Amino acid sequence: MERLNQSEKNTYRIGLISVLSCNTLWGFLPIYWQALKPIDSTVIIFYRVVLMFLVCFAACAVQSGVKGLFKPMFESKKKTFIYVAAGVVITLNWSLYIWAVNAGFVIQTCMGYFLEPLVVCCFGIIFYKEKANKWKKISMVFAFCGLMVMIIGYREVPFIALGLGFSFAIYSAIKKSVFLSPIHSLLYETLFLAPIALLVIAFIEKSGNGTLETAGGFKFFLLMFAGLATAIPMGLFSFAANKLPLITLGLCEYIAPSITLILGIFLFKEPFDVIQFSAFVVIWVGLVFFTYGEFADMKNTEIKNT
Repeated sequence: MERLNQSEKNTYRIGLISVLSCNTLWGFLPIYWQALKPIDSTVIIFYRVVLMFLVCFAACAVQSGVKGLFKPMFESKKKTFIYVAAGVVITLNWSLYIWAVNAGFVIQTCMGYFLEPLVVCCFGIIFYKEKANKWKKISMVFAFCGLMVMIIGYREVPFIALGLGFSFAIYSAIKKSVFLSPIHSLLYETLFLAPIALLVIAFIEKSGNGTLETAGGFKFFLLMFAGLATAIPMGLFSFAANKLPLITLGLCEYIAPSITLILGIFLFKEPFDVIQFSAFVVIWVGLVFFTYGEFADMKNTEIKNT
C-alpha cells in the first residue's frame, strides 16, 4: 500500500471526520423526528420539502450566485424529468422513513438501510449490466435469506424495510446520470415539489389541523430545523466523498443504521425478538461479504492502474 504524505493524511483525516459526523447525525435523526410529536408525520413531510428547498437555495446562492442558478435543470426535457422523478422518489423514501420512525418501526427502518447497498448493487447488475464478483453475489443471497427469515418467522413481508431499501436504490439509479453537487441536485429535486407542499401546508394550517394548533409554538420552532437536519449531513457527505476512497465511504454507511438500531432497542423500547435478531445476523453476514467484495474490486482496480 502506498504511503500517504502529510498533505494527503490531513485530507484523509478531514474527510474521515466529515463522513463520521454525517453518519452519526443520520443515526441520531430518529430522536429529532420523535421530538416533533404530536405533529402529524404528513405535516412534517410537507414542511421538510419546503424547508429543504429554502436551505438548498440559500446554500447554492451563496456558493454560485442566483444568476443562472436553475439553468442546468432546463437544458433538456430529459434532465428536467430526471430531477422531477428523483425528487418524487426521494420524497417518498423520506416520507416512509419519517412515518415509520414516528409510528414505532425504527428497527424496520434500520433493516431497510442495511439492505440498501445490497439492493443498489443488484440494480446495477440488472439495469446497468455492471459486473459483480462472487463475494457480492454471495452477499445478495444472504440478504435474500435475511428477508426470508422475517417473512417465514412473522408470516408477513417487511414492507417498510423493502420500501426504504428499494426506493433509495431507485433514487440512486436515477441519480447515476446526474453530475452535480448534492446541494444543487437537491435544490432541483425539490423545485417542483416545494410549491405543492407549500399549498398543502397553507390548507392544513388554515383548517386548524396544522402545527401551531396541534403542537404549539415550541414544536413549530423545532420543526423549522427540518431542512437543516437533512442538508447538514448531506453537505458533510458531499465534502467527504471528494476526499475519501469509496471503500471508506461504504463502510461508514453502516454506522447510521447501527446507531438507529441501538436507539430503537434501548431508547424507544421497540421489541427485538429472536426472529428479528436472526434476520439481522444473516444480513450482517451478507454485508461482511459485500464489504470484502468492495475491497477485492478496489484492489483489482489498483493493480490494473499500476
